[in-house]
Amino acid sequence: MPAPALSGPQYLGEGLKLVLSPGLRLFVLLPLTVNLLLFAALIGFAVQEFSGWVDAFMPSLPEWLSFLQYLLWPLFVLLVLVLVFFSFTMLANIIAAPFNGFLAEKVEVVVRGKDEFPAFSWAELMAMIPRTLGRELRKLAYFLPRAGALLILSFIPVVNLVAAPLWIVFGVWMMAVQYIDYPADNHKLGWNEMLAWLREKRWQSLGFGGITYLALMIPFVNILMMPAAVAGATLFWVREGGDRHLVPEA
Repeated sequence: MPAPALSGPQYLGEGLKLVLSPGLRLFVLLPLTVNLLLFAALIGFAVQEFSGWVDAFMPSLPEWLSFLQYLLWPLFVLLVLVLVFFSFTMLANIIAAPFNGFLAEKVEVVVRGKDEFPAFSWAELMAMIPRTLGRELRKLAYFLPRAGALLILSFIPVVNLVAAPLWIVFGVWMMAVQYIDYPADNHKLGWNEMLAWLREKRWQSLGFGGITYLALMIPFVNILMMPAAVAGATLFWVREGGDRHLVPEA
């Protein structure tokens, strides 16, 4: 009997248990170290520049509306936090992409109980780099036009009041795209086919993306949550029947 599908928070929780298990710790250690160094450097930079970024996004109001500054400030702090989060996460995932793809392979082996992937070797890991980086650039090409449109909205007075909520919704969707793409790419599922499959599983995808988004917003906790999200997404792929929708890229 196949294992039942889970909710978004359950997938992430199960993913965390998997990456902490003895058989997978080795495959988590290297990307974890790389991300820890990267996040420490980037968070230090963000702390120095944060207030300037908030001031840059805050709209200029006439004096008689100056009292609104105190109401709008939290909204634009949230907007900057979302933008910083996206920038850091995208950069970290590009650097860690080959390791994340390999981790997704090993998690699937554990979940399915059978190994259909090549045995570990540094040569195999190196061979994954061009493919996984290419896929990360494809994600970037998907992300940037949509992020650019939201960024433009962020500078338009009045309209920019809806920018932060839209960023959050978009961010939740991108978390599902970002992490579920690893097992999909390991099985050579085409980009458009992967997006179509996620749309079929829209609410499950948003549930997983939402809890992942929240977990990754917590500084330093997000270092461990990144590999947990890879493992949770792989579990999502297996339990939701991703392998039944395989369509090779042309």
